[in-house]
Amino acid sequence: MYAIGMCVDRRYLVPSLVALTSLADGLDAAQRREAAVRVLTLDFRRQDAEVMADMAHRCGFGSFDIRWEVPPTESVMVDGAYISVTTYLRFAFTTGFVNRPYLIYVDADVLVTGDVTVPLDGLPPDQVGAVVDEFNPAVGRGRALPGVSERWPHLVDRPYFNAGMLWAPGQMLAPMRAGVSHALRAGRRHILHNDQCALNLWLLASRRVHPVAPVFNRFEVGRFLERGDWVRRVLRRPADCQDACVLHFVGEHKPWLPSCPGTSEVAAYRSHMRRTLRYVRRAGHLSLVGDW
Repeated sequence: MYAIGMCVDRRYLVPSLVALTSLADGLDAAQRREAAVRVLTLDFRRQDAEVMADMAHRCGFGSFDIRWEVPPTESVMVDGAYISVTTYLRFAFTTGFVNRPYLIYVDADVLVTGDVTVPLDGLPPDQVGAVVDEFNPAVGRGRALPGVSERWPHLVDRPYFNAGMLWAPGQMLAPMRAGVSHALRAGRRHILHNDQCALNLWLLASRRVHPVAPVFNRFEVGRFLERGDWVRRVLRRPADCQDACVLHFVGEHKPWLPSCPGTSEVAAYRSHMRRTLRYVRRAGHLSLVGDW
């Protein structure tokens, strides 16, 4: 039994619906009935919450709940050109709200193409599952966690994880929240990628991480290759790899923006988005998607 968790602000309402419907496509009907959807938001209006609840139920998920939360006071936004402090809400899930033994956290800028529950198999009860970041795979390799490799040389080459997909036993939600809060207070100068760097500071200190296979958080890199070749130098796999179970559109060039390069993966995202919007319109939520 598990809950799908998302933290969403109003700008990301439609992308979150795309992520949710693609998640549903990757699960069979029985899995969806057993699953819960849990959403944390800072600024949703009542009608925003209603459309997300309606879509969750229409997709066949057995339970839906939403809460309005305020990010922790320690939250610091260094890299915030295309995201908001809402990103810190990923650490605000509680066992009472989740009400399931496991939480699968999913960013709103993903397209799911398979079964995201697979990493729960073999996940230790005292560890959080995460995928190594493809652009910053290790401490000292990339821009993440500035100053950490110099301050603690023994941490060099320790894995650095992406926070866009997380698999957490319920009992780990409180330790993760407390650990990230402490990291924000004690390691503020090492924060670059906001909450993700804070998460990794805690993971480095606690070793409470279970590496998940890369296919469950693959970056869409074609958009970056349109503007340069640096991606090929940092990736540890072919740039045209097509094995993603979760395709993650990191960075500012989001696939729903007209300015985004039209790669094949972006085209697949937009096709799914059009199907999702048709679904939303047929459900009578025209006012919420009129500008898309």
